[in-house]
Order: sequence, then C-alpha cells, then structure tokens
Amino acid sequence: MIALQHILDALNVGGLYALMALGIGLIFGIMRLINFAHGEMVMAGGYAMALLVTLPAPLVILAAIIIVVSLALTIEKIAFRPLRGNDPATLLVASFTVSYFLQNVALMIFGGRPLPFTFAPGLSEIYEFAGLRVPLLQFVSLGLTVFALVGLALVLKRTSIGIQLRAAAEDVVTARLSGIRVNRVIALAFALSAVLAWVVSLIYSAQIGQISPTMGVRPLIIGFVATILGGLGSLAGAALGGFVVGVVSVLLEIFLPAETRPFREAFLFGIVFLMLVIRPEGLVRVRALQERV
Repeated sequence: MIALQHILDALNVGGLYALMALGIGLIFGIMRLINFAHGEMVMAGGYAMALLVTLPAPLVILAAIIIVVSLALTIEKIAFRPLRGNDPATLLVASFTVSYFLQNVALMIFGGRPLPFTFAPGLSEIYEFAGLRVPLLQFVSLGLTVFALVGLALVLKRTSIGIQLRAAAEDVVTARLSGIRVNRVIALAFALSAVLAWVVSLIYSAQIGQISPTMGVRPLIIGFVATILGGLGSLAGAALGGFVVGVVSVLLEIFLPAETRPFREAFLFGIVFLMLVIRPEGLVRVRALQERV
C-alpha cells in the first residue's frame, strides 16, 4: 500500500512538471526561445482565479483561461514578434525582462505577501480505500494532467493546425516557404502554452494553498530542467523529462535522511546533471537541432 501511495505521488508531481515542460517546449520548438515568462502565466492564472472566485466555477475557469491566453498573445505580439529572427541571446534577455516586469507589476498591485487561496476547498478532503488515505486533490490533479496531455497530443496529431505547428517546430523556414502562416502558428503555440500554464496554476495553487507574485518561479525552473533532460525541442521528451524528474524527486523524498530533505532539489539537479553528462542531447534526440553538414 505504501508503494502505491508513492506511485500516486510520483505521477502527480511528474505530471505537474510535465505540463510545465510542455509549455516551455512548445515555444522553444518553434522559436528556439526559452520563455522564462512562462512562470508568470502560472502566476497570472492564480490571481485571475482569486479575483473571480465569487463567480460560478465554470465562469471562473473560462474567464481565467481567457485572461491568461490574452496575456500570452499580447506578450508574443509586443515583446517577441518584433525580435523574431534576432540572436537567441536577445530573445532570452527579452524573456527575462518580460518575466521580471510581470512579477513587479503583480508586486505593485497585490503586494509581496502570499495570499491564501484555494479554488475548490473540497479538494483537500481525504478518501480512504484499501488502507490508503488519499486527498481528492491527487485524483483531480492526475485527471487534469492526463486530460491536458491527451488533449494536446490530439491537437498536434489530428488537426490541421497541429500538423502545421509540428512542421514549424521541425523547420520554420521550410514551413513558411510551404505556405504555412507562421505568425498564426506561433500565436497558437503561445495560446496552448498559456492553457497549460493555467492548468499548472490550478493544481499548484491547490497544493500550496496560496498565490504570490513569484509562485511560478519554482515550477518554471524545474520544468525547464525537465525540458532539457527530455531533449530541447521535443514535446514527447519534455513530457518524459517531467515525469522522470517527478519520479526522482519522490524517490529522494523517500530515501534521503530527514535532515537533508530540505536540500532535496540540490540532489535532484545534481542527478539531472549526471544524466546530461552521460546523454547531453537529452532523453529524446531532436533531428531539427542536429548539426547539418
């Protein structure tokens, strides 16, 4: 029974990191941009739900998604589109700038103190079965993660715009020459990544019970690590990397002595570093990033 509990924990933690990694990987796959402002989409989703929490739940969900997607599209159009085609370092600096700008806007509006918030207090209810005590939140988080991953896979594989998105991720220049409207595809990628960020904000705010201007930083860093581990530019690799990081994180929580558990993430990043030394290209090799001769 204890083993089953640990498996559930690993799936939940890994699913959260996989969603973050996919949001980062979607943008990198097309623009070769590591979007560090993605964490602020998580923060925006949390505050949007908190401000609208008095409305019926379906309206809160719909409005929060619209707000986060609108913010992502605005950032893409104002901050990143004019820089498209520039050196990757320029795009990287721009993403840091947008990230800190949004954090400081939230600080000015809401203050730096974390605000208690739980979208659905009933998620903390404990269910007992087969000797296990499992919060409802774990089942809801796992269900949301599976729904988001399957939904994204269907969009990418079964729809015309999804095929265009994958083509742009493979080679954006060839995609443009083939008649694909790259601006629309990139905007779609930002919209999809924003929806994934909202799902993360819903799950993560329920787990920690609060929201703050910096709430997206930790998931962003670990999601970024998972993206690199899985293979930059590979969506399947990003999801796989997220689950691997989640499993390693739970294993460290189990086996580390109590006095070293506060430093669990240091051990986690060390293990990921060793894995990248062994396999620098990540778990999934991306053909589009290999040097062409």
